[in-house]
Amino acid sequence: MSASTLPTFDLPLPIDDALPALTLALASGRNAVLVAPPGAGKTTRVPLVLLDAPWRGDGRILMLEPRRLAARGAATRMAATLKEPLGERVGLRARLNVKVSARTRIEVITEGVFTRMILDDPMLEGIACVIFDEFHERSLDADLGLALALDAQALRDDLRILVMSATLDGARVATLLGPDVPLVESQGRMFPVETRYVGRDARERLEPQVAATIRRAMESETGSALVFLPGQAEIRRTETLLQETIRDPAIDVAPLYGAMDQQAQDLAVQPAKAGRRKIVLATSIAETSLTIEGVRIVVDSGLSRVPRYEPDMGVTRLETVRVTRASADQRRGRAGRLEPGICYRLWDEPQDRSLLPSVEPELLHADLSGLMLDLASWGVADPAQLRWLDTPPASAVAEARSMLLALGAIEDGTGRLTDLGRYLRTLPLPPRLGAMVLKAAAISAQAARDASDLAALLVERGMGGTDSDLDARMTLFRRDRSQRASDMRRLASSWADAALKAQAGSNASSTLGIANLLALAYPDRIARVRPGQRGQYLLANGRAAQLDPASALAKSDWLVVAELTGTAAASRILSAAALSDSDAAGAAGDRVITAEEITFDAASMSLRARLVKRLDAIVLSSEPRSLPNDDASAKALAEGIASVDIMRLPFSKAQRQLLDRIMFLRNAYEDKDTSPWPDLSPAMLAERAGAWLAPFAIGKNSLGAISADDLGQALQTLIPYDLQRRLEKDAPTHFEAPTGSHVPVDYEAEGGPTISIRVQELFGLTAHPSLADGRVPLVLQLLSPAHRPIQITRDLPGFWKGSWASVKTEMKGRYPRHVWPDDPAATPPTTRAKPRGT
Repeated sequence: MSASTLPTFDLPLPIDDALPALTLALASGRNAVLVAPPGAGKTTRVPLVLLDAPWRGDGRILMLEPRRLAARGAATRMAATLKEPLGERVGLRARLNVKVSARTRIEVITEGVFTRMILDDPMLEGIACVIFDEFHERSLDADLGLALALDAQALRDDLRILVMSATLDGARVATLLGPDVPLVESQGRMFPVETRYVGRDARERLEPQVAATIRRAMESETGSALVFLPGQAEIRRTETLLQETIRDPAIDVAPLYGAMDQQAQDLAVQPAKAGRRKIVLATSIAETSLTIEGVRIVVDSGLSRVPRYEPDMGVTRLETVRVTRASADQRRGRAGRLEPGICYRLWDEPQDRSLLPSVEPELLHADLSGLMLDLASWGVADPAQLRWLDTPPASAVAEARSMLLALGAIEDGTGRLTDLGRYLRTLPLPPRLGAMVLKAAAISAQAARDASDLAALLVERGMGGTDSDLDARMTLFRRDRSQRASDMRRLASSWADAALKAQAGSNASSTLGIANLLALAYPDRIARVRPGQRGQYLLANGRAAQLDPASALAKSDWLVVAELTGTAAASRILSAAALSDSDAAGAAGDRVITAEEITFDAASMSLRARLVKRLDAIVLSSEPRSLPNDDASAKALAEGIASVDIMRLPFSKAQRQLLDRIMFLRNAYEDKDTSPWPDLSPAMLAERAGAWLAPFAIGKNSLGAISADDLGQALQTLIPYDLQRRLEKDAPTHFEAPTGSHVPVDYEAEGGPTISIRVQELFGLTAHPSLADGRVPLVLQLLSPAHRPIQITRDLPGFWKGSWASVKTEMKGRYPRHVWPDDPAATPPTTRAKPRGT
């Protein structure tokens, strides 16, 4: 398709200049990358242009969008450009919103929908091109979708892949797509935007400062405003402040976030009515693929809320972070899409230079259990078998694989899907929630429907309200007559039907409470209140979490927790269900174990034995028991002491010196790995305490019961017999002087093994004494007859030939009764002064 045959449109867009190069790239090759700045029009223009490409034939074009709002907006705008209703040549496919027909040739879909499409049809029959729009957002579904599409392309030489972005390292993506893949860039044409840095006091609440900036902007500027805030709570608080303080009746305030009804979202996106202005309070949902007509003012809080997965907690928490430079530029660009604008940034200009360049891929810090389940369905056990822009982290892959094994979704060893795993793939839910619905379906049809409704509450943000009590939210959800709630109930019903078909469950009317259902998904998040601490809970996985003590839910001794936020050290419960005392044991199932446990008490440095009934980390009951005199007790004592401080053991002075001598000999080797001497450092002794100390601690229950004799026997096992024989030669406890004196060697001295000796006792020595088979010179602290230091040397012959002359002169004056020869190397050693009269 040449430039002359490109379709024409009523409204020219900046992207138009790049379209000839793009269409040529896709005509001559299978893949391409398009980088165009915000407002260039790539989202709504490129798919329409590709409709007429000869290579498309009658195949459909799929365009992936990161969010439902963006997908709906792009599809609606393209349909309007063609002067057709949505569902004709341009269709939409997203959760709760499907508008396609037999005539549809462009389908705008969300990224998660594409994953399910390609897994159900790996050949992508009838698809001519897949467009990944706004790929710079680097969502988990986008990265997975691109990896699968590239793998499918190996079997479909006619399949085109186009990656589009506003802020992206296009060359890196082009390299991923294949050799010599063209990178097409559009310069765009954004109207000028003035940037003002107004700063923010981090010690004060965000919302009043944002509201003040908005009021100032609306008073001094024309047009509507788009305000970026991190989340729903901040939006609602800012909305309240504006409604209380803005006096102009012609200004409307419109929230915009993902958990809103479609109708409310559309109302926020629509241009202000004639004679009125609008303030749109939005999350990062409004950063890309969205044009709100009339907006020429942007107020940017500089904050964003991103998911962070904590493998040790098994939860995804939302973390408020500073925006990246790419996101800040995207937000700023919203003010200049249709006319010159202004952007107020609530940070200082020096802070702007410290912004990270771009967002971290979700793949690097997400729960990968869903991804690994999808890969198993694709027939890939190791993600490294596919092509990724960033490879999934090995630790997260291992944790996800472990979860799927625990659920019984994949086979150990092969990683292939089990029957349960294949059933989970039929449900568009996270693996844990899918397993909950399937397990409930095995109980009864009613349990399956209740579990599906619960899953709907958890995957669709804001459904049923924001109460932390899931029972209360379930009641509101079932009473809600809005279109969104009705669509979600209908979707949940389809999940239940699929689960019942997969499980062939009975039609019994057995029911389970919300908490019991939730425990099917999160048995590790059964929680018990800490005694006397209302609102403070211990989860079965060992983590602590808190609930607002004023919440009615905090009256419950037992909860099952669905959502948490915060860090592992300070987690806050966002949603949970109350569990009765009588149901707690049943919900825990076979996780309740009674066993005798031996623990080490660090305060008394002793062992304690108790018969404990526990649900994982939650102790249900405990009673003392006598301590058994066995290997396990001895090992517990040894490792308990090591966990506090291994050097608190009653080592004798000789034993401490033995450890110092061994470590001196080990360190005498330049490459310690080649040293024959064992590592007896405190760190290694602590690490291996269960092996070397435990056999000599059998029958003992405390640190005080271990003697130096026990330690002596234990230490001997750490030193091979042949080295024991070499030890005295290579690292003696004493140095034998030429006079026959035995002088102790200090192996703890800072400069190395050292002796302090009167200089006269070394007369006659022509070679410097050494240790470690000649590797290390012995440090000599030479003393006067009065045992005062006069010199430290590691080269005695050099001392005799050098500074001895000046030392001799000084010492001869102080100690005239002692021998001070001119040539000490040729003088017999002595411990005595000169005879009287000489």
